[in-house]
Order: sequence, then structure tokens, then C-alpha cells
Amino acid sequence: MELIILNDGLYQLVQVSTQMMEGISLVDRLLVDCFDLCDILRLKLTTYAGDPLNAHVMKDGSGDFYGCICR
Repeated sequence: MELIILNDGLYQLVQVSTQMMEGISLVDRLLVDCFDLCDILRLKLTTYAGDPLNAHVMKDGSGDFYGCICR
């Protein structure tokens, strides 16, 4: 699984690491699909920048969160 991050007009794919998953405990891993996990990571790793941006900004300053690629 990779995150799609927009930074300075360039989209980047960032591999999900064990550090990103730290602190997340899944009750039943069979019921959580890739897109559910993407939402969980978005809630953990970003803050919502409302008016005027309307974007989810990475807490570490690496750019704007756009979604995930599930492979």
C-alpha cells in the first residue's frame, strides 16, 4: 500500500511503513480492506485544512494527502 502525496506540484508515492502503522490496532484484520486502512491512516497522519484549501495536510509537513494505491 502506498500513499499519494502532493508536494510542490509533484505527486509522490510513499510506501506505508511500520512507523506509520504504529499505534493502530485492528480488531479484526479480515474485515478491514485497503480503503478502510487508507481512511484510518488519513485520520492518523493528517489534519484538515478547511477554508480556503479544503485539503488534508500531512502532519509532518511532507505535503497534501490525496489517497492510497492498493496493490
